[in-house]
Amino acid sequence: MEKEYTFINFINDVLNEAGIPLSTAEIWNKGKEYGFTEKLGSVGKTPWDTIGARIYTDIKIEGENSNYIQISKHPSRFFFRKNNLNLEEIKKQIENTDEKTELKRNESSFNERDLHPLLVKFVDSNPHFRCYTKTIFHENSLRKEKGANEWLHPDLVGVYFPFNEYEKKTLKLQKSMNINSTKIYSFEMKKYLDYGNLRQCYFQAVSNSSWANEGYLVALKVSEDSDFRNELNRLSNAFGIGLIELNVENINESEIICPARFNESLDWETVNRLVENSPDFKRFISDLTEDVALAKVKSKYDEVYDDVKFENYLKQKNINK
Repeated sequence: MEKEYTFINFINDVLNEAGIPLSTAEIWNKGKEYGFTEKLGSVGKTPWDTIGARIYTDIKIEGENSNYIQISKHPSRFFFRKNNLNLEEIKKQIENTDEKTELKRNESSFNERDLHPLLVKFVDSNPHFRCYTKTIFHENSLRKEKGANEWLHPDLVGVYFPFNEYEKKTLKLQKSMNINSTKIYSFEMKKYLDYGNLRQCYFQAVSNSSWANEGYLVALKVSEDSDFRNELNRLSNAFGIGLIELNVENINESEIICPARFNESLDWETVNRLVENSPDFKRFISDLTEDVALAKVKSKYDEVYDDVKFENYLKQKNINK
């Protein structure tokens, strides 16, 4: 009977083939590249977490006799303990790998604003949002002294209207009871997130999106390192900004990695400042106010591409992971 191919076999094969320390996400991705994933049976939705669990368990139980050693943190990278480790050389290898990855990201042909139609299509149909969106063009905002408006404007704002969910009589009752089911969202867009840019990006989103009922940081690619994901959850629990990872292959399968904290009321001081400084945001507020009064969406928001136009757009912009 053929012996079962386990995650430990998988980890050992990948590290042997790669010859350098890797994070749990890198082990998984390299394993796919080498074809080792085909030998595994059921892997679950987060195989990199399983890889991390197997390695950490081995280190915890075996101690100095473990097959593995943790080489670095943020992200955590692992290698074979038995190898003659030159830590300085390993550090240089890791830095070179990180620099090449950073260069590849920076050389991508598309920019952050090119990702807006992806988010627009996702939040239009996702049951948590079902919202209309509007891009906020920073360059249209009032010019002030350097730093005055830094991290003030979100990249997109969104609004959920209850018109299609409730009957007119229900809406009328809500109005008489001063209940407002309209929700406003704020989104900060990034190409990718990892330890290298996490804090700057996250606190940018805290600054420009926490005024809304829900604020989100959105990225096309989010590091799968388990320690990094834990840090994301910690930040989300502490500051309330959620996180969305977009899925190019199937936009409807984009994931809310961390839910945002719901704020019952808006930060009206920040709303007023945005209205004063941004013509796009001022128009958004004017439009949604009119639509709420009419109980009908008549204003113009960002276009939601149909499937054919969306696929053509991805090809045109060369947007991929």
